[in-house]
Amino acid sequence: MKTDRHLLVSRREILTTAARAAVGVGITGALGWPALALAQGTEGTDKAFTNSIGIAFVPIPAGTFLMGSPDSDRQAQAFEKPQHRVTISRPFQIGKHEVTQAQWQAVLGESPYARDRSNPYYQLPGMAERITRPDHPATVSWNDAQAFIAALNRLEGGTRYRLPTEAEWEYAARAGTITRYSFGDDERQLDRYAWHGGDFQTGGHHPVGTKQPNPWGLHDVHGNVWEWVADWYDPDYYARSPAVDPQGPPRGTHRVVRGGSWHASATSWRTAFRRDYAPDYRGISIGLRLVRAM
Repeated sequence: MKTDRHLLVSRREILTTAARAAVGVGITGALGWPALALAQGTEGTDKAFTNSIGIAFVPIPAGTFLMGSPDSDRQAQAFEKPQHRVTISRPFQIGKHEVTQAQWQAVLGESPYARDRSNPYYQLPGMAERITRPDHPATVSWNDAQAFIAALNRLEGGTRYRLPTEAEWEYAARAGTITRYSFGDDERQLDRYAWHGGDFQTGGHHPVGTKQPNPWGLHDVHGNVWEWVADWYDPDYYARSPAVDPQGPPRGTHRVVRGGSWHASATSWRTAFRRDYAPDYRGISIGLRLVRAM
């Protein structure tokens, strides 16, 4: 593994920064809970929660929504259709932010960038200095994310933490909306909610929680980094997806990512857009957001 002066952070600094990244972003939150209430770690389906390493979770109620894109959306791709009704039968909690590098290091004892990349972009001039920062998202493979989740579950005792299903992700990202974005259909508003459109020469991901949240208080559901979900990818899955708590195809070769990223090549930042990557792919634009089971 590579070592770098940017990767050396004390455990006290890790935990302090992790807590600040989760609850100290200077925003009360769309659901009305101040940072103090989040930090208290209160439990319940209708309350926010912050865990031992400072990951803040927002409560998501059970409910029914329209998943995918309608035929009327001219930007929609075939793999976003058919739009279909899905019921999420159980409430859950989901990360207010993408998992940060500080939180990753607090659990695994290493920076995510200590691991080799699947592409050369981290080695570009200035890239490491721009993106190797405690309050930026950890960009990792799907397999890495599973190792992090297993270690976090051991640390806190239990099996509550996991990746969201693709249906849970879109349900939480939509936050009751039926528009192309969680903020409406006006693409000109994207800058207020998403880091997007960057290049490899001067760009990179950014600190979590610095753009406006969606209506349920989740930051960066559009842009910053793609987010792994639990599901295998199948472009035709929606045609046969169960109506209640779909778990994705039983097998596959690639996993689904959602949300778009900081880079112009992300293609789309619409809520329904989906993309696939091999589970061992480790770049600089795919991270994770955790679900905590109730």
